[in-house]
Amino acid sequence: MSAPGTETVIGVVVTHRRRELLAQSLDVLAHQDRALDHLIVVDNAAESEVAELVAAQPIPTTYLASQHNLGGAGGFALGMLHALALGADWIWCADDDGRPEGPRVLSTLLDCAHTHALGQVSPVVVDIADPDALAFPLRRGLVWRRRRSELFAPAPGAQRAGGDATAPGAQRAGGDTPAPGAEDDEAGDLLPGIASLMNGALFSAATVDRIGVPDLRLFVRGDEVEMHRRLARSGIAFGTCLTTAYLHPDGSAEFRPILGGRMHTQYPDNETKRFFTYRNRGYLMSQPGMRKLLPQEYARFAWYFLMQQRDPAGFREWMRLRRMGRRERFGGPGD
Repeated sequence: MSAPGTETVIGVVVTHRRRELLAQSLDVLAHQDRALDHLIVVDNAAESEVAELVAAQPIPTTYLASQHNLGGAGGFALGMLHALALGADWIWCADDDGRPEGPRVLSTLLDCAHTHALGQVSPVVVDIADPDALAFPLRRGLVWRRRRSELFAPAPGAQRAGGDATAPGAQRAGGDTPAPGAEDDEAGDLLPGIASLMNGALFSAATVDRIGVPDLRLFVRGDEVEMHRRLARSGIAFGTCLTTAYLHPDGSAEFRPILGGRMHTQYPDNETKRFFTYRNRGYLMSQPGMRKLLPQEYARFAWYFLMQQRDPAGFREWMRLRRMGRRERFGGPGD
């Protein structure tokens, strides 16, 4: 790894038919006070107008048009591998519907990574419409954190991500699987052992060498949780830098409260999202580091579908999809 100040930092963005939102994201990515050395955009729709937008950026760029929709998982895998091939020391990931909160995000993340010897660091992911609200609220112990300012307050006796793997924060943080050796108290600007992937996430090349890239088979939904699972089991130090943020649309609406709000379950708003979410969770919950969550997974979804919604057909469909994932049957909704 190169010394600080001489490192090559390459950005990777994955997009699919969101040209206008992508333009807003690229405008912030391309104007960081610590400039990206290169920017890679993976276009899962191979649109000419996106190619033109990427070519117009004021920093060196590579446009990767995919004639096959790789999903978020495959798109980031392709982009991250291409970044490594170009000689990246650090890879900065972003999506097309969010953006860094300002021009100092990258430099702040790099400083945090070097200060705390991290192999991966993420910004706080906040609601683009209300930047003090977390885009994905986080439960720590028995305490819900829904505001950015609340992350600075420790939760006494809390286990990171609180064990509620369907809570919005745990969905990003990969359930109750803290990084080995994670500190009990935050180090001022760092929340160790928790990171949102891929919204503004910064990875060292050495980290990617050890944990790999997202799993193409997951396509969308859960690919970032599976990466977090590998990261947590790797022994690599990682965390969230509390002094910088990434703006993202609010993602908490599909997380439905049960048991008076003490726990949550996940019910996406359309059939396609539910297919990928539940199928991929079936796979995730069968993996090392996640299996201990299975009892509460069954209890939570059984309560939601059978007791709260009175929807036995919905529960049967949830069971069918999670069984597909557990058996690694990764066909599409129509297969």
